[in-house]
Amino acid sequence: MFFTRRQLACPLGGGLLPVAAGKLDGWLDEHDVLDGSPFLLDPGGRYDVALNRYFLAGLGLLAANTQAAAAYDLKKFLAFLQDNRGGRSWRDATAADRAAFRQWRLADPGGPRVALTTWDREVATVSEFYRWAVQERYVSVSPVVQRQSRGRDPRRGAGGTPAEASHQGPRNNLVWLPAGVYRQWRDVGVRGFTVAGLPDPGFRGRYASRNAAYADLMLRTGLRLSEQTSLSVFEVPEAVPGVAFARTWLPGPIAKGSSARAVYIPAASLKDIQDYVEIERADAAGRARQAGRYEQIRDPLIVEDRARPVVITGGQRVKVSGLGHAERARLLIRVPGGLEPAALWLNEQGMPSRPSGWREVFGNASDRCARLGLRVACHPHALRHSFAVITLEQLWRGHIQELAVMNPAQRQTYQMVFGDPLNWVRVRLGHRSIETTQIYLHTLQELEMETRMALVPGDWEPAGIHPADLSEAAAGGAPGG
Repeated sequence: MFFTRRQLACPLGGGLLPVAAGKLDGWLDEHDVLDGSPFLLDPGGRYDVALNRYFLAGLGLLAANTQAAAAYDLKKFLAFLQDNRGGRSWRDATAADRAAFRQWRLADPGGPRVALTTWDREVATVSEFYRWAVQERYVSVSPVVQRQSRGRDPRRGAGGTPAEASHQGPRNNLVWLPAGVYRQWRDVGVRGFTVAGLPDPGFRGRYASRNAAYADLMLRTGLRLSEQTSLSVFEVPEAVPGVAFARTWLPGPIAKGSSARAVYIPAASLKDIQDYVEIERADAAGRARQAGRYEQIRDPLIVEDRARPVVITGGQRVKVSGLGHAERARLLIRVPGGLEPAALWLNEQGMPSRPSGWREVFGNASDRCARLGLRVACHPHALRHSFAVITLEQLWRGHIQELAVMNPAQRQTYQMVFGDPLNWVRVRLGHRSIETTQIYLHTLQELEMETRMALVPGDWEPAGIHPADLSEAAAGGAPGG
């Protein structure tokens, strides 16, 4: 599996590419293929135009991370056909092939034995691919057997859910960190402190302040990894003295599912971000400018006036808020002395960071915690879950306290004015459906039950009575006689 990138050296022969050597960039432009789009090659290095068209026509409007995840899942099935089913093509795959793949992925002693939730995602991915392939008439029938969805109007065409999906995965087993656990992970893993909370003189991590500010922002806003990584300096709000939260706007082109929404950044997090911008970010951008890295960016989009964040692309003026992930990666600002990226988060080379880089930061922080004997790990999406659980719990606590002292008419007015805490969290997370947000209610129920279980007495037996005496009493006998 590979990702499209222009201005690469091309082989002079071999017939493995869909166009002649030296004309690949023109072919990509003609077919509107963006840099970063996934594509698959067969074991012989050949490019299947029909197969890879799926990532342009079938998934082209989805976020880059979603496209990449679908490509990785599809690759597993295609590799299985090649390696374990006699080199069978995806066009010739049958239901028996799909059943064999399921057996290998879930139950084969020599297989990976993936979790049920992983399998459900994989079978859904392959099912969507073949649904598209049938629609485009590349194949006549899908190898993924479908179960008709309840209540589906048959006049709307074939559909349903994959019959091989387990529907048994632990969907409510969310990974989230309480505030105290998160601070310990951040301070030890990211900032380089000891478990005792003291600076570790042997810590060699760079950009610890940047990484801590990034993690804090994710915890306090619930932004997705791709959303937060694509923020520009134009989305950083001004701090207002005495105001606990500063409001900014997440534009639709970088929000998953175009879920544009308001984001509230705590004053403390905003202060850390501003410190990073003024020190670490400015240093990284200055060194990259001196090295001439920004002049090497292909087809840059340049904001000439910082007060008016617009660029010229395709002969038209476009606001920065209208640019997507890939366009923001080549978005620059004219500053005294040259150019610098508009991206808020820069890597050590002064270039816009990528989601993969932040996954590595989180992984390294968790590894450091493990080396020091601290049994806590964290990945980016766990902080989004943490934001949802902690915020929902706090909102419901205050909501119930307010409603408890009101009469029915006052409660109705209060609900009309302040709404439902669950819906407020839904909007902050960018969920389309309230059902998606309801998964966090299960976590709150678990927390409530854990609290109640802590009140259960540990000693069930009256002091001074032996268990054998209790057994005799239950059988009708008298203790001691």
